[in-house]
Parts: sequence; structure tokens; C-alpha cells
Amino acid sequence: MIRFLLLLFIVTSFASGEKVAVLTFDDSIKSHYTVVRPILKKLDFNATFFITEGWDFKTNKTAYMTWDEIKQLHLDGFEIGNHTRDHMGVTQKSIPRLKEQLEYIAQQCEKVGIPKPISFAYPGNRYHIDAFDIFKDLGFKFARRGNYPKLPKLNNIGFMFEPGVDHPYLIPCSGIAIPSWDLKDFKDALIQQNPTQIPILQFHGVPDEPHPWVNTSKENFIKFMDHLKKENYKVIALKDLSTYLKNKTTPPNPLKIIETRKQSIQP
Repeated sequence: MIRFLLLLFIVTSFASGEKVAVLTFDDSIKSHYTVVRPILKKLDFNATFFITEGWDFKTNKTAYMTWDEIKQLHLDGFEIGNHTRDHMGVTQKSIPRLKEQLEYIAQQCEKVGIPKPISFAYPGNRYHIDAFDIFKDLGFKFARRGNYPKLPKLNNIGFMFEPGVDHPYLIPCSGIAIPSWDLKDFKDALIQQNPTQIPILQFHGVPDEPHPWVNTSKENFIKFMDHLKKENYKVIALKDLSTYLKNKTTPPNPLKIIETRKQSIQP
């Protein structure tokens, strides 16, 4: 009976027009704390912050957060995710080093009282399915990738996450914010083809001085978030997708949907 009621709730939520969006932020950028945090708190939005100690994280504290600031994000109710120690791309060659990279961030989280992360984001959006066994062994529930394949004639827009269709370790982004984005681009990243799809949005710094190619201005970010609020989106963290995966089977071929989408946009 309880399972039936939960399923009914999920179906009813989508059928009643509930609009859901997932916010994710990569790379431990200082502006996640100084700019993004107060904006999201004011709007009562949740989000996942993917933490790495890559680049000069340990020495450049004007560009990157401290672990005390990362802990405060957790205390504020945001999800802290794992982005590897060194921002290491996940390739067949790097797989032997992946477990160590992931365990290091988990240990740093434990030191400051943050729960062991259950969500992962592929650094540089490079993924490989040989990582799945490591994710499973370490207790990860979700892994977010990039926006491949991209939709033609749209500015860095990809496909929506479809519960039960996309593998939980290959969750796609419907959009990755870049400096040229305006409100139209942001709205394009929210366009659903069916009501069960969920947009996964990937941001970096707001602003992002160390990585200007993925910078988002504060002015534009406020416009984007105000649009979500105005349109009554339920804005969640990646871990909250568990609600929408109840009674969904895991696709046996994790790459099939990626190939299908790729073929769907071929001229």
C-alpha cells in the first residue's frame, strides 16, 4: 500500500505540472560561497556543489573555497558532491587511480563533518563506464556527465535527464552555462519534450575568474534564478533525484540512449 501511494505521488506530481530542475556547481570556486550561496538561500533553492582540490585550491583561497566554507554549504542544507581530488578526467587510462581520487575527497569531507558524498560529477565531463564498479563499491548513487550530444543550433544545450532511460551513473546536462549565455539560452535548457524529463543544469563560478571559459556573471545568474522562481520550479540537488527513480529499472545498456539521441539529431 505504501509503495502504491508513493508511486501515485510521483505520477501525480508530474501529471499535475510540477516543474523540477537540478542545479549543480563544479570546481569549488569561491563565488559558490560568496555569491551563489546567499542567492539560493534567499530563493529557498537546493543544489549540489561538486568539490575538488584541483588546480591551486590549497594555496589560492581568493579563487577557491576553504573547507570551512564547504562545510557551511553542507550545514545550509546543500549537497556536497565528489569531483575527484585533482580534477582528474575519467578515462580508461585513469581508471586505476580513480578510487584513490574519490576516497581522498570523502576523507576530507569526513574530517569536517560532511557526510560521505553519494553524487559524483565527471571532471571535464569525460566519462567511462569502467568507472561504474568503483562508484558502486564506494556507495555512489549518481554520477553527472556533460551535455553530449548537443542539440544543433542551440548554445551549449543538451538533452534532459529521463528517469528509467538514462543510467544513474550517466546523468546528462540539459545545459552547461558559458559566458555567452543569456536568458533565452537558459530557457532553452529548460524545454521539456515530455513531462517526466528533468533539466540538469551545470554551472561553474559566478563569476569564475580561474576558468573564464565557463564564467557566469552575477547579473545573468540572478536573472536565471529569478526565472526559475517566477515559473514555480522546484529546484533540487542531484541526490534528490532518488524520488523520481522509485520503481524505475536501471537500463542494461547505459550507452544506448546516448547513441539513440545522437542518431536522432543526425541530418
